[in-house]
Amino acid sequence: MFQDTVEFIKSIYNNKECIPLHEPQFFGNEKRYLKECIDTSFVSSVGKFVGKFEESIAEYTNSKYAVATTTGTSAMHTSLLLVGVGYNDEVITQSLTFVATCNSIFYCGAKPIFIDVDRDTLGLSPEALIQFLEKNTVIENDVCINKTSRKTIKACVPMHTFGHPCKISEIKDICDKYKIALVEDSAESLGSFYKEKHTGTFGKMGIISFNGNKIITSGGGGCIITDDEELAKRAKHITTTAKVPHKWEYSHNMVGYNYRMPNINAALLVAQLESIEPLLSKKRKLSHVYNDFFESQKIDFYVEPKNAKSNYWLNAIVLKDKKQRDYFLRETNSNNIFTRPIWTLMNKLPMYENSQTDKLENSLWLADRVVNIPSSANMQ
Repeated sequence: MFQDTVEFIKSIYNNKECIPLHEPQFFGNEKRYLKECIDTSFVSSVGKFVGKFEESIAEYTNSKYAVATTTGTSAMHTSLLLVGVGYNDEVITQSLTFVATCNSIFYCGAKPIFIDVDRDTLGLSPEALIQFLEKNTVIENDVCINKTSRKTIKACVPMHTFGHPCKISEIKDICDKYKIALVEDSAESLGSFYKEKHTGTFGKMGIISFNGNKIITSGGGGCIITDDEELAKRAKHITTTAKVPHKWEYSHNMVGYNYRMPNINAALLVAQLESIEPLLSKKRKLSHVYNDFFESQKIDFYVEPKNAKSNYWLNAIVLKDKKQRDYFLRETNSNNIFTRPIWTLMNKLPMYENSQTDKLENSLWLADRVVNIPSSANMQ
């Protein structure tokens, strides 16, 4: 049934024996900068590449400040702490997301509330958000209170799924109205824009991931972007074990975290960021090739939403139902073509199954049908 698709994907990747979902691309100064780290012995969190990367990523995203971290998850955990999320608070997010989003909320001692997504963006739905807030919350003493749990809804974490921007400016307006801090999960969306503004720059803080499968990578790594100078200073302090600056003494003035990105990882990212525009151009070309093919197969292919420019991190298709999805996954993977279903919905996982949700109609529909297909930029 899907033999044409198998043959087509093989053809655009030069009939490789095994076709990964998304593999990193190294074609710039990576080796040169890594050698410099080794030659100078600056491989840990002290070294010029950490600062250079923070400057470069801030400039690229048009943010005032950036703080490099060990992972996107540590960046999210730090950001939630800094906007005031704590024990017994609640955080609105989407159920259709990667588990690290929810884990970061849990690290703070808070609980997630799951709101539905839009089918055209795969990201948090502003319409579903406002419906939930109007029905279930009240503003008391300038904070948003959940009428069911009587807990404070402290933050909202929408995600730009697979690099496709959600309707983030509309979400920001709702969060502002309801006194909720907006923290963007832009882990997958470096190089994506909504209404000509880079994702991650609409809320108080945004986070980006540089895991091995992301648009650019340092093997592992993440960063926080923000326009708030005080938040940036506190983020840098808390991610460096809250160490008080001194030439030789070790003194710490609060509980901090060992979340600072090492210099050797930052060196990779400086080189990767230098090559991001040709990389994004290749990703966009691949999306056009896929779109033309799947249109001929009468299969829906995800294109960038209205008012958005997507990085096309992971390409995705929508199949007829779960049965057809599972057949497609078996057919492609048995031919050494790595395809994957979208994540298990967070409220279906044992640790989050008792969380408050809305009806999640779109999330449930998408979870049965969406499949990621090979998205590496090294196609023929």
